[in-house]
Amino acid sequence: ATGVDQAVGMSLVVFSLLLFTYYSVWVIILPFVDNVHVLHKYFLPREYSVILPGVAAVILLLCAAFIAIVMWKSQKPKKVD
Repeated sequence: ATGVDQAVGMSLVVFSLLLFTYYSVWVIILPFVDNVHVLHKYFLPREYSVILPGVAAVILLLCAAFIAIVMWKSQKPKKVD
């Protein structure tokens, strides 16, 4: 792998780790913190903790279905001699 590939891969790993940490704190720790605490200003309202992953799952499923349909329709029938 080239240096660019490694840099892209490392940045994806770091981004995923940050996103996982942010979401985990948001969903697991924040409900136990008082609503007036300063920590709440860094996070979206709790309703989004369910809505955003749901929207992401729907988009992922739609993309997978689109790719499956395109691949299925692009298959050419085999010639029989």
